[in-house]
Amino acid sequence: MKYSSLKQTLFATLAVSLAIPAMAADPASTGNPYLSNVPASTAPTFPSILSLPSLPGIPKLPVRGTRPYEMSGIVPQNVKAGLIKSVMPLMSMGTRMDLKDVMNIMTIKYKAKPGLTFDEVKASMELKANQLNFKKVGESAMWKDFQAVLGDMNAPRIEVYHYCDIAVGREMLRYSPESAVYMPCRFTIMEDADKNIWVMTLDWDTAWLDSVSGRMGTPDVLWKYAVEIRDKMDVIMRAAANGDL
Repeated sequence: MKYSSLKQTLFATLAVSLAIPAMAADPASTGNPYLSNVPASTAPTFPSILSLPSLPGIPKLPVRGTRPYEMSGIVPQNVKAGLIKSVMPLMSMGTRMDLKDVMNIMTIKYKAKPGLTFDEVKASMELKANQLNFKKVGESAMWKDFQAVLGDMNAPRIEVYHYCDIAVGREMLRYSPESAVYMPCRFTIMEDADKNIWVMTLDWDTAWLDSVSGRMGTPDVLWKYAVEIRDKMDVIMRAAANGDL
């Protein structure tokens, strides 16, 4: 199975099992010069996602909220388990994955240019985010906690940064209050085992949704916001990795 098809299958599995709206874009269609070399996605070959809940043995999802800020019904754990089991065969088509593979597929990461320090990468990230009106709302120096709490003085430097676009956040919460658990957007800068510096984030590129009728019900305004946020995050990460100041 090609990487793109595997990634599409993975996102389909997560979208169904978590019963959340997918919020992402096809970078190739945005005209963003930073994303011009990203290959166009191909249509997935797996069965229609929307047909899965109607298959025998798959439990019915709870009532969905329809008003702004209205919560949908709670999805019991046994229902989630049933949904996941129903799509697990798709995950094994042509390959076998473990958790490490899943985490890697779900991540966008850029390796910083040789010679850049951690603080230079961080400064470039913050500068580009500020230029794009992406507000920093917090950060977590995990490596310091490793030292102070666990006494681990050998762990590499790892820091997580929280950013937010308040207009996008409001629209997402109006549509699905449950989306609060994915806020705010996060970047991670970390050293690896070889002291290379990486910039990473969750991969929101679910371009496969273009092949699903109605994009699984994603409102046009949220789709537009998702495109903008995804592109901004990619530009910020590339600037950080390049040390643009």
